[in-house]
Amino acid sequence: MSSTSLTHPTNEAFADIKGEIVAEEEADPTKKKLGATFASLLPLPNPNLGNYNSVQNAGPGWGHILGTDDLYRDIFSRLVYGARVSLVVGFGGALIGLVVGGIPAMISAYRRGRIDTALNTGSYIVLAFPAIVAVIAIVSFWGKSLFKITLVIGLFAAPLIFRVVRASTLSYATRDFVLAAKALGASDTRILSREILPNIMPTIVSFGLIAVATIVVLEGSLAFLGLSVPPPTPSWGNMLNEGSTLLTGAKGQTNPWLVIFPATAMFLLLISLNVIADKLRAYFDVSDIKL
Repeated sequence: MSSTSLTHPTNEAFADIKGEIVAEEEADPTKKKLGATFASLLPLPNPNLGNYNSVQNAGPGWGHILGTDDLYRDIFSRLVYGARVSLVVGFGGALIGLVVGGIPAMISAYRRGRIDTALNTGSYIVLAFPAIVAVIAIVSFWGKSLFKITLVIGLFAAPLIFRVVRASTLSYATRDFVLAAKALGASDTRILSREILPNIMPTIVSFGLIAVATIVVLEGSLAFLGLSVPPPTPSWGNMLNEGSTLLTGAKGQTNPWLVIFPATAMFLLLISLNVIADKLRAYFDVSDIKL
């Protein structure tokens, strides 16, 4: 194949690539739905299709704010669409972990007994097993759709969230206002929802944001290993994986922007989540209040 065909693909090749992408989106409704979310509000080019009238592996410029990759695709568009994957997996996984681990933690810590002992022991056992190894194994055999990845990561985040919520619930379960509510005949459901939950909510929100940051890193690691959403669907991990091959000129070209921009975006997201979580914790920490 001549160098000209590599630099300027023919219209027939462009049509073939476009047809394959459309067929993949129709075969996977989840991928199509994800790509269509708020798409009308974003005047961005299709992140999966290259503009072959532009320059290959171009740096930041007027036509493409962050440049293009080796397939002529707009990096900024792929960065924005890739953020959706990270945010869906991050917040979705944390929410699943809170539902699966947080609700049983509140109930078992309040009522105690054998159920609490069994759940507490089970959480220790699950936490003793390396979560990253289990996630990689399950995703490899089960599939790499966005829903499956979010569900698996959320389930393995549940034991850690269980530990945090249980500890917070135990610290309030024997407080005077809880005992007074019991003496007045309040039901367990009312005590948990009206007395305990509002007091532990700051801890849940603060730790939940940290869990989101951790899950985003985990999804990026899976994507870098080729175990997240399959290409051409963009994600920050996929972009890092694709860009790493162009750092050393493995394809005869060098484009460090493919690594710099997604890495910077992930760093800014993680530091923002951690700062917000820390500010929330400090704001609601009554131990610092001086009478």
